[in-house]
Amino acid sequence: MPRSFPTNPMLAVEILGLEKTYAIGFWKKKRKDGLKSLHLEIQQGEVFGFLGPNGAGKTTTLKLLMGLISPTAGTARILNQPWHDPAVRARIGFLPEQPYFYDHLTPIELLDYYGTLSGISAPDRRLRIPKLLERVGLAGQGGTQLRKFSKGMLQRVGIAQAVLHEPEVVFLDEPMSGLDPVGRREVRNFIQSLNREGKTVFFSTHILGDAEALCHRVAVLNKGELRGISVVADLTSQNRSRFEVVWQATAAIPAMRAFGNETHVAGEVARTIVRESQLQAALEALKSQSAQLISVNPVGGSLEEYFLQKLGEPDKVPR
Repeated sequence: MPRSFPTNPMLAVEILGLEKTYAIGFWKKKRKDGLKSLHLEIQQGEVFGFLGPNGAGKTTTLKLLMGLISPTAGTARILNQPWHDPAVRARIGFLPEQPYFYDHLTPIELLDYYGTLSGISAPDRRLRIPKLLERVGLAGQGGTQLRKFSKGMLQRVGIAQAVLHEPEVVFLDEPMSGLDPVGRREVRNFIQSLNREGKTVFFSTHILGDAEALCHRVAVLNKGELRGISVVADLTSQNRSRFEVVWQATAAIPAMRAFGNETHVAGEVARTIVRESQLQAALEALKSQSAQLISVNPVGGSLEEYFLQKLGEPDKVPR
């Protein structure tokens, strides 16, 4: 869980009517709204989750804040400075959704290069880089070429790059993308450690479990529009009305899918999220299929319900 909700009156990020419209089509005469008049305030020391399905406008928002694309209208401030002010760049870190690195380099070489660009002295680089690789779960991998890394390992290198210069605000676009369960836990722990250090973390995700575990507040974005903002603790304190049923025996999958479309399979083990009213029937269905029940655990359905309510499209549940 994140540390107590910050009360620092200074805003880390202030977004004022930010809009982005794209010209599309062969003649570029059609218009598509990537972001519609976004207003948002993020406090210093807060972990803020930006939720939404693919194409919601999350990456567009982050690219605008990073100055990678220009807004059609509106403005923003980061740490009380205009978002396009070069001076603010030294105080923020950024992980794009799909980071690209020269794959002939090793993590140590790559981070040393970025550290040099950030003005970090050689002694400080030698001190920080090994510690940082250990914190993101890559201890012992510092001398391996990046071309030999998995997508999840590259993602962790990207996170290390984003915080090497010890920024005050860290922007992460889908930081859990491509990570296995162990990697996700390590990155979660790392984000929590950044928060304990007083840093502000603004990250986009479509995985509600990550947002529930890490965030003070979340915003729901869909089709370029802000649908709602809520304090996570207020949502998850409500009664839990859903359960995760884990079982072994894939023959039972068709029967379990009758209870909802949230069934996930990994090898011989499958998981289904069912409502409390369906739980007994689901367990009986497993028994009738001679499936081995592994566990039944309550899940925080309130955040999911809030998301679906604001999304207005109940079939598009984040996976």
